[in-house]
Amino acid sequence: MKNIELKINIGVYNTFEELPSSVQKLMSKAIEAKQTAYAPYSKFSVGAALLLENGEIVTGNNQENAAYPSGMCAERVAIWSAATQYPNQKILKLAISASSSSQILKEPVAPCGACRQSLLEYEVKQNEKIEVYFTGEEGKIIKTHSIIDLLPIAFDKSFL
Repeated sequence: MKNIELKINIGVYNTFEELPSSVQKLMSKAIEAKQTAYAPYSKFSVGAALLLENGEIVTGNNQENAAYPSGMCAERVAIWSAATQYPNQKILKLAISASSSSQILKEPVAPCGACRQSLLEYEVKQNEKIEVYFTGEEGKIIKTHSIIDLLPIAFDKSFL
């Protein structure tokens, strides 16, 4: 057996103010989207904002349903909205903000596995990396240079 080491390059911003101004604007849109999330069961709200190559910002938030798991995550709401409204626009950046009514989230909250897989589909489709920034309510913001950094051993269309 041979071991292979995977390396993932991430950036860490200690405060919101350290972010580039364009990312601050995008993260602000994600925070704003989070405020109207429908999360009566989990009390865990997430907002997402996508920056498209034409300068448009598309947002989404999580939408829960009493018939678990029929709800939808913020990231997939945003990316599918972007694909519907702007089908030929590439996605440049994604910002994600999460909060909980049961605790203060002091660590960055990354996308779930289903969202990582869905986001990867669009990165592969457009053949360009999508930067991802994610945070909790306080503290650091993590930046990945690509969706593949979040899902390094990925399943994509090349297997079909």
